[in-house]
Amino acid sequence: MHFDKTPKEKPCCTLPTVKKLLEEKRRRETSSVPPSCSTATTSPVPLATVTQLTPSEQFACTGASSSYSEMAVSYEPWNPAPETPLSYYTSSHPVPRVAAAYNLPVTSEYGTQQQLPGFIPSTSQTFQDCQMTATDPSLASSWSLLCPGQTTAVTFGSSLDAARLEEARMLLRGMDYGRATGQDEDGDTILHIYTAKGLRECAFAAAERLREVGGLDAKEHKGKTALLVAVTANQPEIVQDLLSLGADINASDVNGQTALHLAVHYGFPGVLQATLSSRPDVNLEARNFDGMTPLHCAVISHSVTMKALCTTGMADVNLQSKAAEKLSCVQKLLKEGAFVCSQEIKSNKTALHLAVKEGNIDLVRYLLRIPLQNMKDFVNMKAHGHTALHMAAGLHGNPHQEEILRLLLSKGADPSIRNLENDQPAHLLQSGVQGEQLKMILKKRGATSRRRNVSLQDQE
Repeated sequence: MHFDKTPKEKPCCTLPTVKKLLEEKRRRETSSVPPSCSTATTSPVPLATVTQLTPSEQFACTGASSSYSEMAVSYEPWNPAPETPLSYYTSSHPVPRVAAAYNLPVTSEYGTQQQLPGFIPSTSQTFQDCQMTATDPSLASSWSLLCPGQTTAVTFGSSLDAARLEEARMLLRGMDYGRATGQDEDGDTILHIYTAKGLRECAFAAAERLREVGGLDAKEHKGKTALLVAVTANQPEIVQDLLSLGADINASDVNGQTALHLAVHYGFPGVLQATLSSRPDVNLEARNFDGMTPLHCAVISHSVTMKALCTTGMADVNLQSKAAEKLSCVQKLLKEGAFVCSQEIKSNKTALHLAVKEGNIDLVRYLLRIPLQNMKDFVNMKAHGHTALHMAAGLHGNPHQEEILRLLLSKGADPSIRNLENDQPAHLLQSGVQGEQLKMILKKRGATSRRRNVSLQDQE
């Protein structure tokens, strides 16, 4: 942090602010444009270290004429460095200012399966037939917090280290008031830095101090509170700590992204579970500045990962694990009550429209298995005139086009509905033998529907 030096305070090196952590991450990020995809699904696989995807990674996938992955707002994860024990700071290694308290080199690449003290990640995670009740052993475990003034932990899971927490509190008490509670030129507080680096006890002590002065939800230069930093850095325990201290669960950054938007975009089930545990305060239908709810962001993010998986086939265990985690995020949102029929504001697309448009067969199967009383109405909802069946008809060359068409028809999709250009889905099919075959499927279903309607009218 950028404070004036005093003669007695000589930090050994420059503080790596949140901004610098982000810049370091960007320099390491690479993007690729793989060739068109082949068939791939998220079959159950063992979890492994996950490759982090970014919205800038665009994948060429045969199918939808235009990609919706660009609708995802840019997110920038932090790259926490290894933790330095508080006991390191002695008379020979003083803590002259805020910088020294967390002056750690950014050396390790951040991974979504980063080990946290006391946090047990998932070792097995299955999504049998994409059922909404899919289990995640890592999320079944409880959390555990040591609240201010308490000597015993409140049961939630792994507890804070009492000795380290007391050291952190002493460190904060010994700091100048401005350094402990102020913000630097980038808007970073000491809590932002501790959180970005995963220093749990230090972050807890800093949060206690900032809460006293009403600064727990202070925002840095991109509008992120410490809670949003914890979410982006995949620190579920710190997320729970901050929420227990009163952090605003519905705070948003400069793009309108809440903790839920960020958690589902990156596919962090642990962080998502920690965030959802604060219900009923959490807003499942919060809109970012692109008019999307967390469910829309989760669907788009899963589709991006599935396109990456398409380019590598079934051999990439890392991508399979990440796809399974992102699918888990979709399931958790819906299980907690996210509105599946919600339409994003810009084009009125539902989660089903977004999944169909991207040819995301796994999500289409899952969404159509949700027991909705108004499934037929859901399937025939329009997005600027287009039903999901219109979008499926436009998946020229996609290996899942026929299956998606049949799934939609089996759930009551109406092939006679016309869009704003007066086109029925059959009019949007590709030319050639395959297009003619698909057209016959639509015409056959349309004729069956007309006979059924006539029969019902006769009965009346």
